[in-house]
Amino acid sequence: MSQAYEVCAAQISEKIRDLILQASWQLPADMVRLLEEARDRETIPLARRAFCDILTNAELAAQRRQPMCQDCGMAVVFLELGQDVHVVDGDLNLAVDEGVRRAYDIGYLRKSVVADPVVNRKNTGDNTPAVLHVRIVPGHDVRVAVSPKGMGSENMSRICMLKPSDGAQGVIDAVVETVRLAGADPCPPVVLGIGVGGNFETAALASKRALLRPMDEHHPEPGYAAMEREIVSRVNELCIGPGGYGGMTTALAARIEALPTHIAGMPVAVNICCHALRHAEGIIEGSAPHA
Repeated sequence: MSQAYEVCAAQISEKIRDLILQASWQLPADMVRLLEEARDRETIPLARRAFCDILTNAELAAQRRQPMCQDCGMAVVFLELGQDVHVVDGDLNLAVDEGVRRAYDIGYLRKSVVADPVVNRKNTGDNTPAVLHVRIVPGHDVRVAVSPKGMGSENMSRICMLKPSDGAQGVIDAVVETVRLAGADPCPPVVLGIGVGGNFETAALASKRALLRPMDEHHPEPGYAAMEREIVSRVNELCIGPGGYGGMTTALAARIEALPTHIAGMPVAVNICCHALRHAEGIIEGSAPHA
C-alpha cells in the first residue's frame, strides 16, 4: 500500500502567489531568445524598432518587478496532483484563489475579472476566481503551472471542427486563416498553441497546454514538428509583423498538442498568445504526515 503524503493548502497558495508574480514580471528565456532572433533578422526599420521596444519593455519589467503588460490577465492554473498526496488544512479551490488574490494585490497587477459576463459585469475586485485545471497523476508531489493570459489575444482564438479528410493541410490552413483574421488585434508577434484531436472542449484545453511547452523545442513526432514549422512560415508570409507594422515575423513559434479523437472528427483549436507569453512552473513536494 502506498504511503500517504500531505501538502498544506497554504503551501499551494504561496506557490501560486510566487509563480504569478514571476510570470507577470519575467519573460521566459526561450521567448527572449526568439524575440532577439526576430529583431536581428528584421529588415524593415519600423518593425525592427518594435522588436527593440518589446525587448526593452521586458528588460524593464524584470528589473523593476513590474508587470510587463497593462492587461495582467485571467489567472489560468494547471495542477498535477500526485495520487498519493492529500491536501490538508484547507480547500484546494479556495487555496488556489487565495494565491491569485495575494499575487494581484502584492504585485499591483490589474484586476480584470467580472463576476457575471452579461447581466451584471461587476469586477470581483481581486481577479478571482482563477481558471483551474487539475490532473491526477502518479506520485506524491503537486506540480503547478500558471499562465496569466490577457484577453486581447484570447479574443482572437478560435476552434474549427474539421473533417478527417482535411488532413494536415487542413489543420495548417485553419491556423493560418485564424491569424489572418486576427490581424494586429492580438498584439503580434504571436505564439500559437494548437490543439488537434480530442473533442470540442479537450482540443481547446490542449491548445492552452501547448503554450506551456518550451519554445525552443519542436514536437517529438516529426510529422507534427514539420507542421509547426510550416505554420510559422505560412503565418510569417502574411507580413502582419510586430504591432501590425509589417515585417518578417508575425509568429515567433507554433506548438501542437495532439489527442486521440473520434473516427469522424478532427477538432482544431488555435489559442493565440501575444509576445508576452507569461507562464511559470514549480513543484510542491509532499511530506509524510506527522505522527
